[in-house]
Amino acid sequence: MPYIPPQVVQEVKRIDLLTYLKNYEPYELVHFSGNTYTTRTHDSLKISNGKWMWWSRGIGGRSALDYLIKVKDYSFLEAVELLAGQANIQPPLSVSEQLPVEKHLLLPKKNRYHTNVFSYLTGRGIDNDIVRFCIETGRIYESAYHHNAVFVGMDQQGKPQYAALRGINTDFIGEANGSDKNYSFLIPAEKMSDKVHVFESAIDLLSYATMQKLDGKEWRTEHLLSLAGVYQPAKEIERSKVPAALTRFLKEHSDVKEIVLHLDNDRTGRLATKAIQTVAPEKYHVKDQPPIKGKDCNDMLCLRLNLGLTRREKSKNQKSNRPWER
Repeated sequence: MPYIPPQVVQEVKRIDLLTYLKNYEPYELVHFSGNTYTTRTHDSLKISNGKWMWWSRGIGGRSALDYLIKVKDYSFLEAVELLAGQANIQPPLSVSEQLPVEKHLLLPKKNRYHTNVFSYLTGRGIDNDIVRFCIETGRIYESAYHHNAVFVGMDQQGKPQYAALRGINTDFIGEANGSDKNYSFLIPAEKMSDKVHVFESAIDLLSYATMQKLDGKEWRTEHLLSLAGVYQPAKEIERSKVPAALTRFLKEHSDVKEIVLHLDNDRTGRLATKAIQTVAPEKYHVKDQPPIKGKDCNDMLCLRLNLGLTRREKSKNQKSNRPWER
């Protein structure tokens, strides 16, 4: 058996996993959120605060050595030799000396057909043609494996940057790993418009579009933007910030002069509305137009069509995403 000096082993053990991946396998590293990272191969493996945990296997550790042995099945000797050899050829830079890793969106794999998501949305009253438009443009699809509805937020070049996940026959609600909250589900106006309508969720947005169509109006004459869920203002409303998705949208659409808020008829929605009205730049006219009936826009649509209202409560044990769904 080859002899490895104890001081080499000690040096190797000091290399944490984040430093190792950034230096030697940067293509494998994916920014998850804040100071948390995951890997492209195992997106249930999370790296944060000098430690890592592979949640789907219940395996964790601190060092890159632990990772190579427990996750990649190297022997102790093989792992030490690999790390020592790489460090000898290219000494690792500490994490603080490097630029942040680019954030990568990990979208769930698409199902071959979108039958379930189509039935789910139309069953909630949303217009068939509007659902087809969203599927054809890649804004909505059905995921494989779990068959969730996936609502995609894109940048101006049409590249996905965000994805909200919603269970079709379950109460699951979450986001795809690597989602950028500066983007959210959006249907821009077909032509130039000075007005944007803002909603808490993609389904509320689609419900409003459907009601516009039911009223004989063109549903794509004005911008429609969702906020990727509930917006939480600061304790002192004056210190709140404009939601990230709305801030980004306004920067990219300088012609917009009016913001119409269609947030929920509950305490959270009313508080969020008040906060946005308070902190929005003065150059914008901000209007509050909550649903006339029901808690949200989908309730209002379902009541109008005599459909049953959908009620779902997020489980206390439910995580904000399903890292194993690819």
